[in-house]
Amino acid sequence: MKTIYRALLCALITTVSYGQEKKETKKDTTKQKITKLNSVIVTGNLKTDPVLTVVANKYEEKIVQPKNVADLFNNINGFSVIKRGNYAIDPSFRGAQYEQLNIQYDGGTKAMHACPNRMDPITTHIIPEEISKIEIIKGPYTVRYGATFGGIVNLVTQKPDFEDYGLHGKVSGGYESNGNSLVNLVQLQYIKDKYDIVANAGYRDFGNYEDGDGTEIPSSFRSTDYGLKIGYNFSKDQRLQAHWRQSFGRDVLHAALPMDTEYDNSSIISLDYSLDHISKTLKSLTAKAYYSYVDHLMTNDKRTSFMMMEAASAVDAVTTGGKIELNWKPFEKLNIFSGLDAMHIARDGDRTRLVKIMNGNPLSSPIEFNDKVWQDSYITDIGVFTELKYNINPKTILTAGMRYDNVTADIQDPEEDFAEMYNLEKRTEHNVSGTVSVKHRVSDNFTLEAAYGRGVRSANMIERFINHFTVGQDPYEYIGNPDLKAEVNNQFEIGFKGNTKLNNGFNYFKYETSLYYSFLENYIVGIVDENLTRKFNPSLDPTNPKVFRNLNDAYKTGVEVMGQLDFMDDYFLKSEFSYVYSRNQDLNESLPLTPPFTTRFVLGFEKTKFWANIQYNIVAKQNRISQSFGETKTDGYQTMDVRLGLKPIHNLTLGVAVINAFDKSYNNHLNFSFTNQSEFGRTPITEPGRNFSAFLQYAF
Repeated sequence: MKTIYRALLCALITTVSYGQEKKETKKDTTKQKITKLNSVIVTGNLKTDPVLTVVANKYEEKIVQPKNVADLFNNINGFSVIKRGNYAIDPSFRGAQYEQLNIQYDGGTKAMHACPNRMDPITTHIIPEEISKIEIIKGPYTVRYGATFGGIVNLVTQKPDFEDYGLHGKVSGGYESNGNSLVNLVQLQYIKDKYDIVANAGYRDFGNYEDGDGTEIPSSFRSTDYGLKIGYNFSKDQRLQAHWRQSFGRDVLHAALPMDTEYDNSSIISLDYSLDHISKTLKSLTAKAYYSYVDHLMTNDKRTSFMMMEAASAVDAVTTGGKIELNWKPFEKLNIFSGLDAMHIARDGDRTRLVKIMNGNPLSSPIEFNDKVWQDSYITDIGVFTELKYNINPKTILTAGMRYDNVTADIQDPEEDFAEMYNLEKRTEHNVSGTVSVKHRVSDNFTLEAAYGRGVRSANMIERFINHFTVGQDPYEYIGNPDLKAEVNNQFEIGFKGNTKLNNGFNYFKYETSLYYSFLENYIVGIVDENLTRKFNPSLDPTNPKVFRNLNDAYKTGVEVMGQLDFMDDYFLKSEFSYVYSRNQDLNESLPLTPPFTTRFVLGFEKTKFWANIQYNIVAKQNRISQSFGETKTDGYQTMDVRLGLKPIHNLTLGVAVINAFDKSYNNHLNFSFTNQSEFGRTPITEPGRNFSAFLQYAF
């Protein structure tokens, strides 16, 4: 792997040097229009954008309330969140989650979690105020951004404003009543012709929240974050940018996990390079390299099990990767993107247990045990890809892409019992994925899209190498399987969007619809193995662990619909709903973590200095469950949120909100259950009750 990354770095340095020699120009005192880095996927260009995309939540435009991680996804049609507390929150899209979603920052940077219980998913390593927008590709409909199974989520961080040179910045702070939570952020940027610097620092202090019944849910946490982004423009066509950021989580309580986080420290560095207008045929070159390190410690000091056993687990994760892509245009109607990318994930760490009571009897001298969590494992994925876009005519674009991934996985320090189960050797997989799609602009007001994608995902490290750890929604111990086949998602989708101009006080009617069907091969699930017995606390139920296996007969289908009526110039009424139906034919049940039918109605208005909206959320009950996953049926619920924004003076923005205004007590179907909590049984954790919030930002 070192040879591969050395080659990537050498290529990056070579292209920088080449660009300096090729692009020497006379010194110009006039301001240049700087080409921004390709850190975004969706640019608003019909000829280059991927098919079936969504750009959501432009936070810098309508800042209303202090945002937790869940707020980034809760109001995007088709998304749900998997919640274990107020910190460890994972997004789920159309029933795809975890590594089934390709989640990244700024077009490719990744930071994988260190905790096997996902106390520290990728969304915890960046503060929500840094995110300017979220870009979503709804399925495996592009091969350019890494191996993709269920879709791509690109979190775009705020970039320098090249239209406004000099020193600028913003200061913001917010408060939430439910938990007495505080958030703040300071950001400065300095922009010149040749270089730009953006620096930010933030602090968040969230307390335990209360649900609609007034029950306090253990969910407090503190986090401190800072980042520095430096860019240098060799010319108007050539740019190099470095981004460094660190995040420090402290004293994080996880209501639905067996332990809490003492600390979670992450460091991420990325280097991006772009060179445009190289020649008549070779249009551009982009390159990226990144490195992330997560250092995580979890303990059970505040849990009921502490009286019987003290446990502390120190784990770490390293993620490194890079990408080089060339954009060719051999003739006017054909655009070709080809390149190489690589990602290497390595994890290690142990759990120390000090057992005080054994078989119901107190021990005069506690016994110490050491358990290997990750068993010093790694996964390396090296991919090559080509994607072409052909303009059949001025209104129709055909896209086709092919990708090959060479995936190598190995376990270097296995436990004896795990080594006895399997023939542990370094394993290499050869995955081929591809896509073909058509985008047709019927008119300026109507676009039709159709796509097929074959997404392939090799098993993650938990599914391969975990050894008798409780990592699911249920109390079972799970055992990995290094011989798992890669999951395959054959997804078909058709969608259309458009708008119609109206009269008599009504301005426009906007609409958007997507219908999809996925046939899944080698779907990975945990299955109870009655030939094996529990390793830790053998007297507890369930006595048989689960082992990850492949199933062959599974599918899911669904639809998303959005309609918005704009009227009286400034007002709008929007309605949207999403529905997913999934089936695991092998086990005769639904696939795990399938969200219920969800509907939203939003009534609002937007003026330059004042905006407001009322959102009514309707979530249906979920009776179709995965019993093998430990799911239970969930009741439906209805909630209402009210948001107001105001710019009383230039550069000052004030936002206030009431979330869950009815003070409803409810839990989402995807919420995990209370675990190892003295005052709670094993039931799904409830959501926050009524929450008043205020947010103030001053920009200069």
